[in-house]
Amino acid sequence: MALNTLGDKYNMVVLVTGAAGFIGFHTCKRLIEDGVRVIGVDSLNDYYDLNLKEARLEKLKSKSKEYKNLFSFFKGDITENIFLKEIFEIYKPSKVINLAAQAGVRYSLINPDSYYNSNLIGFGNILKNCIKYKIEHFVYASSSSVYGGNTKLPLSEKDPVDHPVSLYAATKRANELIAHSYSHLYNLPSTGLRFFTVYGPWGRPDMALFLFTKSMIKGEKIDVYNNGNMIRDFTYIDDVVNSIIKVLNKPPRKNSALEKSGFTPENSWAPHKIFNVGNSKPIKLLDFLKVLEEILCVKANINYLPMQSGDVRATESDTTILEDYINYRPNTPIENGIKEFVKWYKEFYKISYD
Repeated sequence: MALNTLGDKYNMVVLVTGAAGFIGFHTCKRLIEDGVRVIGVDSLNDYYDLNLKEARLEKLKSKSKEYKNLFSFFKGDITENIFLKEIFEIYKPSKVINLAAQAGVRYSLINPDSYYNSNLIGFGNILKNCIKYKIEHFVYASSSSVYGGNTKLPLSEKDPVDHPVSLYAATKRANELIAHSYSHLYNLPSTGLRFFTVYGPWGRPDMALFLFTKSMIKGEKIDVYNNGNMIRDFTYIDDVVNSIIKVLNKPPRKNSALEKSGFTPENSWAPHKIFNVGNSKPIKLLDFLKVLEEILCVKANINYLPMQSGDVRATESDTTILEDYINYRPNTPIENGIKEFVKWYKEFYKISYD
C-alpha cells in the first residue's frame, strides 16, 4: 500500500471507514465540502454492485479536486489490522467515523461469517487503533435493528435491547457494548448512532426503495413481505449526515455524577453515548409505495409474501435525546426524499421515463 504524508498538512483529519458505502459516501462528501481532510477506507466487497461503489468514489475524487484535494482513498479491509495501523500511523486522524460493516438483515441468514468478521473483528481493530493513537472522538454506526423484539413504539434509547432477532442486530448491539467498555477503560469518547431505514440518492440496491423503483420501471413484480403490514421510519440521507457531523463535533464526556449514583440504559458514567437517528414519522409500507407510484406514474404489481425471518414489523424512532444534544431533528418529508431518489436513479441509470 502506497501512502503519503499529506495528512499532517491539515489541522483536522477524519478517517471514514466504509467510504464507498451509501452513508459513508455522503458523509465523506459533506466533510470535504466543510474543508475537512478525509481519509477514506473501504474493502469494496461484492455484497452489491461494485460499479455503484466505484461511481461513488469517482464522485468523491471529483469533489476533492474542487476542495484542495482533501480526499484520499485506500482499498483495504478493517479485519486486517496491519493495514489499519499503517493508516493511523501515517495520517494520524483526530476523529474516526466507522461506517464499515456487513449490512443487511436477510443476508445474515446466508453468510453469517461476513458479519462476525467485519462487524466484530473489524470493529475491534478500529477500536484498538483509536486507543493507541489517542483519537478525540470515535463515532460508529449502530442500527434500529438492535431493538429487536421490542413492540412499544416509539423506540427509545431508554428501552432495553436484549432480544435481537437477527445476527446483524446482535453484532450491532455487540458494537455498542464493546465501545462502551473501551470508553470506560481508556476514556475514549465514543458515540453510537442507531440509524432508522436510511434512504436517498446513491442508496443501496438491496434496500426497499431501490428494489421497488427498479422493478416498477421495468414493469416487474415487487416483493412485499408480511402481506404489506410493515411500518418503517424512513430517514433521508441528508438528515443522517447532518446528525453525524453535529455529533462528531460534540464528543461525550465522563459523567462523574452517574458514576456515583448509577446509570440508565441511555446514559453512562463513561464518555459514551447512543442516539436514535430517525425521522420519527413512521409510514406504512403500502403508503410508502403509493408515494412512489405517484412520482413514477406507475402502478406497482405487488407479490405479497409472509414475514421473513429476522425482520421486525414496525420501527419508529424517538429522537428526543438526539434533539436535546445537538439541537437538530431529522425532518425531511417522505415525498421530498423519494422524489430526490427517483431523480438520481433516472440520471444515474440514464432512464428516460415520464
